[in-house]
Amino acid sequence: MSSVEGGQQTAVPPRPSSWAAFHHIAFTVVWTATVVSNVGTWMFNAASGWLMTSLEADPLQVALVQVASNLPIFLFAIPAGALADIVDKRKFLIVVQIVLTVFAAASAGLVWFGLMTPRQLLLFTFLLGAGAAFAAPAFQSIVPDLVPKQDLASAVASNGVGINISRAIGPALGGVAIGSLGIAAPFWINAVSNLAVIAALIWWRPAHPRSGTLPPERLIEALVTGIRHARHNTELRATLVRAVAFFFFASAYWALLPLVARSRIAGGPELYGILLGAVGAGAIGGALILPKLKAALGPDRLVAAGTLGTALCLVMLGLARQVELAIAACLLAGVSWIAVLASLNVSVQVVLPDWVRGRGLAMFVTVFFGAMTAGSALWGQIASSFGLPIAHFAAAAGAMLGIVATWRWKLKAGADVDLSPSMHWPTPIVSIDAEPDQGPVLITVEYRIAPSHREAFLSAVRHLSRQRRRDGAYQWGVFEDAADPGRFVETFKVASWLEHLRQHERVTNADRVLQEQIRLFDAEPKVTHLIAAPHGHIKRQPTHASQTP
Repeated sequence: MSSVEGGQQTAVPPRPSSWAAFHHIAFTVVWTATVVSNVGTWMFNAASGWLMTSLEADPLQVALVQVASNLPIFLFAIPAGALADIVDKRKFLIVVQIVLTVFAAASAGLVWFGLMTPRQLLLFTFLLGAGAAFAAPAFQSIVPDLVPKQDLASAVASNGVGINISRAIGPALGGVAIGSLGIAAPFWINAVSNLAVIAALIWWRPAHPRSGTLPPERLIEALVTGIRHARHNTELRATLVRAVAFFFFASAYWALLPLVARSRIAGGPELYGILLGAVGAGAIGGALILPKLKAALGPDRLVAAGTLGTALCLVMLGLARQVELAIAACLLAGVSWIAVLASLNVSVQVVLPDWVRGRGLAMFVTVFFGAMTAGSALWGQIASSFGLPIAHFAAAAGAMLGIVATWRWKLKAGADVDLSPSMHWPTPIVSIDAEPDQGPVLITVEYRIAPSHREAFLSAVRHLSRQRRRDGAYQWGVFEDAADPGRFVETFKVASWLEHLRQHERVTNADRVLQEQIRLFDAEPKVTHLIAAPHGHIKRQPTHASQTP
C-alpha cells in the first residue's frame, strides 16, 4: 500500500492486525490454557457470590466476597512483582498454580460436604485471591517473552479478550452447573481448570534466557528499588492515577450485582450468571472494535468514554427492575470495562523497562485491586445503609468527577520510546577490591560548561534526576563551583557497589539520547566513584571519561 506526496511515492505501513499475537504458538497455547483456567475462576466467583447470598443475605457480607477476592492482590502483588523480576517466572508460576489447585480442591470439598460457613467462604476466597496476587505480575511480565515487541499491544488486547471470554462463559456455566449439578460443582471445576495452565507452563520454554551478568537482587532490595522506580517514573504514575479514578467507582457494579439479581429482580443463580456473562460478552464485543476506537479517540479520550459508559451502566443498574434493563447495563459495562482496562494495561507495559517490569505491573495490579477492594467495601456499606439505588447513583457521580479530576494525567498509547538496555556504560575501572555490598557509593560527574551555555546546560542536566533515581539512586544533585565559573558537579548516591553496577545494565536507549545531548555541552566530563570504606575511611576511585554515566 502506498501514497503519493510531493510527487514521490511513499509506503504506508499496514495497520497491525488485532490478532497478530496468535501467529506465535507459545502465546496461543498459554492464552488458551489461561482462558480455560479463568472460566473455572469465574465459575467459582459466581458460585461463591451466590452461596454467600444463601448463607448470609446482608449486602455488606455479600460485598465482602468481592473484598476477600481483591484484598490479597492489594496486599501481596508488590512482593510478587519483585519475585517475578528476580526468579525464574515460569517455574514460579508453576508452583503458584499447584498451590492454587490445592486450595481450590479444599474449598470444593467443604462445599460438597455442606461444611462451608460464611467465614470459611471468605477465607478460601482470600487464599485463592492471594494465589492470584502472586501469579498476576509474573503472568503479565511474561507477555513480552511470548510475542515480539511489535505485537505487544495485540497480545495485551488479546489477553483482555481472553479474560472476558471466560467472564462471559464462566458465570453462565456456573449458574447452569449450580442449577443442574449442585452448588459444589463450580468449586470442583475451578480446581480442575488450573491443570490446563500448569500443563501449558511445563510445555513452554522461553526463547530468551535472563540477560545480565550480575546476581539477582535480594527481595527487600528489589522492593525498595521497584517502589523508587515507580515514584520517579512519571508515565507510570499517570497510569496509576487514572486507574484509581476508574476502578474505585467501577467496583460498585461488581460488588452489588448478586444483590441486583436476587433482590431487585428476584432472579436465581442462572440470572446472576447471565448478567455476569453479559458483562463478558460486552467486553468481547468491545475488544473487536477497540482498535478503531483507539485510533479515533486515543488512549485518554477512550478511557474517558469508557468511564462515561460505566457511569451510565451504574445508573441503569440503580433503576433496574426488569431483566432486559439489567442485561443492557451489563453489556454496556463490559464494553466500557475492556476499553479502559486495555488502554491502561498497554500504557503500563510500554513505560516499563524489562528489569523492573514485574514490579511496575505489580504496582498497577495493586492499585487496580486496592481501588476495587476499597470501593467494594464502601458501596456495600452504602447499599446496606441507604439501599442499592443510592449506592449505584453515588458511584456513577463519582466516576464522572474522576474524569475531570485526573484529566491532566496523560497515558501512553504505544512503544514510541526505546526502553531496551543501551549497555553504553562500561564497567568502571577500580584499583581496590570493592565488596559487592560495600557502600553507599557516591558518583560525581564534573562538567566544564561555557558561560553562554549555563542555563541550557542546567535545564538539560536536571532531567537526569529522574533517570538516576529510577535506576537506583536515592540522592541526586547538581552543584556550581563558586570560585571557578563554568565548573559544575553532578552527584548521586546508590546503596552499594553492586547496585551501581546494576545501574550500568538498567540504562536504556532513551536515557542514552538525553545523556548524549548533555555531552554536547562537555564531550569529556570527569567521573569519580567514592565508596564508603570500612572503619570510616573513604576510598576514592577515579574513572576515565569513557565511563561517564
